[in-house]
Amino acid sequence: MARTRIKPKGRSIRTSVKSGNFRSTKSGAGMTSKGVKAYRRANPGSKLKTAVTGKVKKGSKAAKRRKSYCARSAGQLKRSSAKTRNDPNSRIRQARRRWKC
Repeated sequence: MARTRIKPKGRSIRTSVKSGNFRSTKSGAGMTSKGVKAYRRANPGSKLKTAVTGKVKKGSKAAKRRKSYCARSAGQLKRSSAKTRNDPNSRIRQARRRWKC
């Protein structure tokens, strides 16, 4: 009995700033709402959302998302190169600034 293998559709999104799916480092270095929509089209069932940038109530869902992102990105920052860690304009630092970490 032969097994059939299910192949993924192979859809992906463009990861350049020029495509409009990602922000430049000057504007916060994260995904744009257009990029999130493109990602969700390519990956049905995804729960990806844009950054929490505004003022949030303590204990709200948005506040919990921010806290979770800040904890994850602190680990990414710790594991990055010394050059990236010390550069205030690196993508990870700009994203953390945008999330207000």
